[in-house]
Amino acid sequence: MIRILLACGVGMSSGFMASSMRKSAKKQKLDVTVKAVSKAEVMSHEGEFDILLLGPHFAKEVPGFQKSLPNVKVSTIDPDLYATLDGEGILKDALKLYES
Repeated sequence: MIRILLACGVGMSSGFMASSMRKSAKKQKLDVTVKAVSKAEVMSHEGEFDILLLGPHFAKEVPGFQKSLPNVKVSTIDPDLYATLDGEGILKDALKLYES
């Protein structure tokens, strides 16, 4: 199972994205969990996820999270996918990141 955590400012937009990603994963019969939280909550979920995707506006914070979470793949969500809440595209990018 691949565990994905999405984080944005307060977790609202990432909540919509997580729902869209779960639907896409279910349709593709993938063993994936997707959870959304606010950026402030990320470290309280340490050990519960394999991938951390931050909203594109938090790109400068990726190195800090990578340092704090050395066993987690950390990246930002593509701004175009974020803007359109494209769960299928975000899931595809997350799976590529996981396998890199």
